[in-house]
Amino acid sequence: MSFLNRIYNLWKGFLSIFVGKMEEKHPEIAYENAINSMTEKYAKLKSATAGLIKHRAKLEANIQKNRQELDQVTLDVQTAVSAGEDEVALLLLQKQEELEGLIASDERDLQQAAKDAESAKESLRQIKTEIDKLKRERDQVVAQIKDAEARKHIQEQLDGLSVDDDIKALDNVRNYRDKVKAEVQVGDELKESSIDGKLAAIRAQSGSAKAQARLAALKARQGATEGDGGKSL
Repeated sequence: MSFLNRIYNLWKGFLSIFVGKMEEKHPEIAYENAINSMTEKYAKLKSATAGLIKHRAKLEANIQKNRQELDQVTLDVQTAVSAGEDEVALLLLQKQEELEGLIASDERDLQQAAKDAESAKESLRQIKTEIDKLKRERDQVVAQIKDAEARKHIQEQLDGLSVDDDIKALDNVRNYRDKVKAEVQVGDELKESSIDGKLAAIRAQSGSAKAQARLAALKARQGATEGDGGKSL
């Protein structure tokens, strides 16, 4: 392989990759290229089919013309024979054979031309059907790709919206709450076990005992007062 061929193949490969990437990003371009290519083939085949139909019509016209002429020559042969014009009759018989040969040849060609025309028309119908199919497929595929891309975009956005930071912030708040509660509990426990704490508890009990003693003295005094009042009566 020559250097130029290697460069050509490399450039061709690069263009193929570039076009492939473009078609992935813009699928409608790939479909439009395929549709345009098939439409061009359809136009060329349609022109060729028109030529076949024209040739078929020409053969039909020739056959009809030669048959009319053959009918006339056949009558002329009978007339020449009746008139005793053998020389003319021979010429007319040669003409008759020539016309019969032309008609037979044209009829064979006509059969083939008719088959070719029908085959070409069938190919035209198939290409037209394929073009219509590609157009429907293009609309469907492009719509599906756009829908999938939109879903992918939304999915990527949802994936990017991580709740880890929010949960972590709440965890920090919860941890701080537990820490403060633990510190308060430690403080309470230390107070309960300390001398000051015990003294405070004793004083609280003493205060309660004093209150109970005062209450008992008040009740006793009230009872004595009520007793004196009863005696005076």
